[in-house]
Amino acid sequence: MNIALGDWSVSGNRAQDAAAQGTPLAIHASGLVKRFDGVTAVEGVDLAVPEGSVYGILGPNGAGKTTTLRMLLGIIEPDAGERVVLGSDRPHEIAHAIGYLPEERGLYPAMKAVEAIAFLGALRGLPLREGRRRGRELLETHGLGHAADRQIRQLSKGMAQQVQILGTLVHRPRLVVFDEPFSGLDALNQGRLERMIRGLAEQGTTVIFSTHVIAHAERLCDEVAIIAGGKVPFAGPVDLARDRIPAQVRLETRERDGVWRAALPCDARHEGNFWFFPLPETGIEPLLRALIEGEAGILSLSIERAGLHDAFVAIAGEAAARALEQDNPVEAGA
Repeated sequence: MNIALGDWSVSGNRAQDAAAQGTPLAIHASGLVKRFDGVTAVEGVDLAVPEGSVYGILGPNGAGKTTTLRMLLGIIEPDAGERVVLGSDRPHEIAHAIGYLPEERGLYPAMKAVEAIAFLGALRGLPLREGRRRGRELLETHGLGHAADRQIRQLSKGMAQQVQILGTLVHRPRLVVFDEPFSGLDALNQGRLERMIRGLAEQGTTVIFSTHVIAHAERLCDEVAIIAGGKVPFAGPVDLARDRIPAQVRLETRERDGVWRAALPCDARHEGNFWFFPLPETGIEPLLRALIEGEAGILSLSIERAGLHDAFVAIAGEAAARALEQDNPVEAGA
């Protein structure tokens, strides 16, 4: 199945490509559609998430991220399309193998932290006694041992969220699904969560998370799905998304003119002593040769690959990018 948006497309053959490379999939979804009261929230989403990878669903609030995750987990059923999660087309029946952190956080305020973790594990089939043992172990490991016997109402918002994250992991799932996990965390705890996600992947756990913060996806993800308006115009490796935009060359020369200028691309932009232009398809070597032979006097030359933010703008469009920036003004101003 192919879904086309302008010049961008995502192919349902990603699953076939993964199979050909011997890479098993933790999640394979094809043509997922969901409507609410006649309004289409998600339209024809295809995803292929390799086992052991960190996979991001990136888009502004209201793009369809949460609806997509809930369909994958069987919390809501799609109106059309198919999904297979850890080999099952009935993901709610394998809940013991999945950890899920919903966007709407919620713990019983009177529960002690360790009991909250054990309770969340019990919902996934873990015996309470074992959940308490693992809960204390997790709290100690993550620097929260002092809070084990404190009530949730006595914890800061960030600490309570960390407790819920640990409750998502206590039953040692094969697949972890986080919906906007960084929301509400300060910079220090965001860093801790990033390290936790990397650690899970190193252990072979598949992690999929939704976010409207491009920086988290760029730092963590092997692959991403860019979602806007309920559609996915791109799904695949982060590097492939970035490579859709040619790398940019920044050249500084001592000389301002000479025969070497004929070697510059016609769309080169001149600012002061610097030239800016896309990396030629022939590579940088022929240009370097012409610059040297023409005695341009190269003072500096750098090649910069496009970032994921630039790729998002090119793939999803300016309107989606503006919505993303409105959701996260701190990153937009960084």
